[in-house]
Amino acid sequence: MKKKQTEQPIQAAIIRDLESKGYYVIKLSLTNKNGIPDLIAIPNNSDVLFVEVKRPGGKSSPLQEYRKKELESRGINVVTKDSAK
Repeated sequence: MKKKQTEQPIQAAIIRDLESKGYYVIKLSLTNKNGIPDLIAIPNNSDVLFVEVKRPGGKSSPLQEYRKKELESRGINVVTKDSAK
């Protein structure tokens, strides 16, 4: 009986290929939108905006700061907000 191939190795290969072409790739697992695609592939210097939401007075974790700098180094806008203003 032939073993059925899962999506995981295919997805990993796609991610490697896109990253080798300069994309910043994010795999989405839980979102607020049903049916959203599995991956976001963002080219350098795009107009994408990432928003980190914090409670008033809340601080970003070291990992969150690292990710912020990583994205900003690719020309991607990242902001931290503690209100809708």
